[in-house]
Amino acid sequence: MEWKNKIVAVLSEKIEPGRAMNALAHMAFGMGATLGKDDAFLTTYVDAQDGFHSTISGMPIIVLKAKSSQIRKLRQEALEKKIKFNDFIDTMIAETYKEQLDRTKKKEEKDLEYWGIFLFGDFEQVKELTRKFSLWK
Repeated sequence: MEWKNKIVAVLSEKIEPGRAMNALAHMAFGMGATLGKDDAFLTTYVDAQDGFHSTISGMPIIVLKAKSSQIRKLRQEALEKKIKFNDFIDTMIAETYKEQLDRTKKKEEKDLEYWGIFLFGDFEQVKELTRKFSLWK
């Protein structure tokens, strides 16, 4: 199947795997809610006994790595090209979500450390923006 859209996540190579997975989960969950079932191509998996297993995107999700500064630049490029995205920043961890919101509100964008970004948009545009990054391992 040829996709008109592409999903790519880019995670900071600096953060440890547990935090990277947390950031990825939050960004994906938020993007799925933003896109809705049709755009996210959500597909339900059922076994031979009609047992439900999962509803996930039928589209591939590529996970890449980059430096925080590269993620910041990628975010700006996504804004300019009107590509949908969710990002995850250093103020989104620890304490309660209300404290996280307050910490974020007190920081200027230039002082935020980007831990990840999750992109959804035109296949060729997303490919062009992300092709310089390598796979996250």
